Amino acid sequence: MSDPVEFIRSAALGTRMTVRTRIEDGYTDAVGYLRERDAQHCLIETRRGMVTVAFADVHLAKEVPPPPPRRPPRAVPR
Repeated sequence: MSDPVEFIRSAALGTRMTVRTRIEDGYTDAVGYLRERDAQHCLIETRRGMVTVAFADVHLAKEVPPPPPRRPPRAVPR
């Protein structure tokens, strides 16, 4: 298995990925597009907004496919 931080550092900006990080009670995932990175952090654009991830907290990271297209709203029967 490759190093997840090296994957993030080598991925092209705009790559859609999931990044699992350690938190106090376990783990959390950020799924979105890699927008920025520096020596210690990366910035992932998720549906809920921008998430800053410290490389020291990264447990896993991998590229993921684009999200499926959104379904049109269903008509409510009368």
